[in-house]
Formats: sequence, structure tokens, C-alpha cells
Amino acid sequence: NVEYYTAILLEALGIPRGLFTCLFGCGRVTGWIAHAREQLSTGRLVRPASTYVGPMPADSVAA
Repeated sequence: NVEYYTAILLEALGIPRGLFTCLFGCGRVTGWIAHAREQLSTGRLVRPASTYVGPMPADSVAA
């Protein structure tokens, strides 16, 4: 989790802890804006295309 290491750095720089959440959000705004622009241009939500490849739990039924 990158926020853990960022918090250590911000603490060392003397940044007040109350600003940590805001600074974490500022670092993600670019990605949020890029996703919003992509969704507006394509007319659909961005959905990750992924498939679970791990072992099936013992109590589940394969599809």
C-alpha cells in the first residue's frame, strides 16, 4: 500500500496529519479525470476485464 510509505514521508516532512487524506486524493485525481473522460468519449463505464485464476474454494461449485 503506497499510502503507508507516503504517510511516513509526509510525516518526516512535517506535513500535518490532517492533510494526508487530501494529499492522497490529489495524487489520484488525474486518474479519476482520465477515467471520466474515457467514459464520456466511449459512452460506457470502464470495467476491468479480468478472470479469477486461483484455486476454487472447497465449498463452491464450478460453473
